[in-house]
Amino acid sequence: MVEHGREVLVGPRTRIAHILAICERLAIGELDLSWADDPVAQHDRLVALPGIGEWTAGYVAMRVLGHPDILPTGDVALRKGAAALGLPDSPRELAAWGARLSPWRSYAALHLWRAATPRKETR
Repeated sequence: MVEHGREVLVGPRTRIAHILAICERLAIGELDLSWADDPVAQHDRLVALPGIGEWTAGYVAMRVLGHPDILPTGDVALRKGAAALGLPDSPRELAAWGARLSPWRSYAALHLWRAATPRKETR
């Protein structure tokens, strides 16, 4: 519940305030996110809100819309996975590398996130 958010969320106060404000908007129906949203309209609606940037808007597009062509090159874990695989790991170079994967960059993002987490060997 939004009213208990400050009790459970950790991080900078401003970030917590933004998260709670967005949760409140979702709860009262002032902000609606649907799988049927137009991707550009959803993106513009989200980045207009305080505390939501490109990474969050892209991640929501991947998860809510199932958008297949998002590569959030600003994500530290994604860049770590790229480096682990010997791929470019700067945002600009990774974006250029990813351009050839369009329209399926979201799937590449999932693989890069997975590559960022070392797997434990099982015997």
